Amino acid sequence: MARTPSKMLPLGTIAPNFNLPDTVTDKMVSLDQIKGEKGSLIMFICNHCPFVKHVNSTITQLASTYQSKGIAFIAISSNDVVNYPQDAPELMKQTALQESYSFPYLFDESQEVAKAYEAACTPDFYLFDNTLRLVYRGQLDDSRPENGIPSTGLDLNNAMEALLNNKPINPVQKPSIGCNIKWI
Repeated sequence: MARTPSKMLPLGTIAPNFNLPDTVTDKMVSLDQIKGEKGSLIMFICNHCPFVKHVNSTITQLASTYQSKGIAFIAISSNDVVNYPQDAPELMKQTALQESYSFPYLFDESQEVAKAYEAACTPDFYLFDNTLRLVYRGQLDDSRPENGIPSTGLDLNNAMEALLNNKPINPVQKPSIGCNIKWI
């Protein structure tokens, strides 16, 4: 299991726009169409990564709490599907349904979106405010597969709460750790 850290895009960065297919609805969507009223969480994930599998239930729980509060959740898979066919769009849809994702699961076939966000691993989390300025990037929490720490989403939860309550978000942010994005 590779342990690749986030590159930690600079805070204040404006979210790069995209137009990608949603594997669940089979429709093209842009960031402008699906961004949240109060914020947007963009997650780079995939189907096969054990780090993502480890936190899937935490992600869906956070989505059920925060989507109703105005934070959009957006998942993107940018992996090479030729060499990693388990991450193909039809299987992404299957995963989204099995995991009860209440958010779009987009396919970045060209990998241009992952490169624009400087995504490095799965999972990689980016929280943007209502003006699409980056306010948090890094880990979900301290839990990792096999470290015995339960996944609670504490770090990301704290950032979303601060965002919603107009409080400062702790600038000390730990990189996410996961499988490297499978580049073409």
